[in-house]
Amino acid sequence: MSHPPEGTVVFYDGGCPLCSREIAHYRHLDRSGAIEWLDLHRSADRLTEAGIGFDAAMARLHVIDPRSGVVSGVPAFVVLWRHLPYYRHLAGLVEGLRLTRPLDRLYDRFARWRLRRRCADGACGLPDR
Repeated sequence: MSHPPEGTVVFYDGGCPLCSREIAHYRHLDRSGAIEWLDLHRSADRLTEAGIGFDAAMARLHVIDPRSGVVSGVPAFVVLWRHLPYYRHLAGLVEGLRLTRPLDRLYDRFARWRLRRRCADGACGLPDR
């Protein structure tokens, strides 16, 4: 990465209706503008700078946290939630009860299902291999 981001960066699949609705909800709550929201389809250079492959970014939510670097899955959600009103409490609960790892396993199953469903008609934009 050429230079670390100054703030939190969220990469999301802007072509996924479910993902877009969820991110729109989070963006609405980010009134202070603490988070940089990047549609991974329009931010290939930033993905490369962060060392995140396009396939990996499509498969799981990725966040760059200035303190802990690149995180994905439930740990990424926890970083994101820490910046948002209401969700701060959820982040604290998940971490305090040590639920990050078990929830990440569940998220992994959901993320695989979402990607299969999203890419079923070839609309996910994964590059040809």
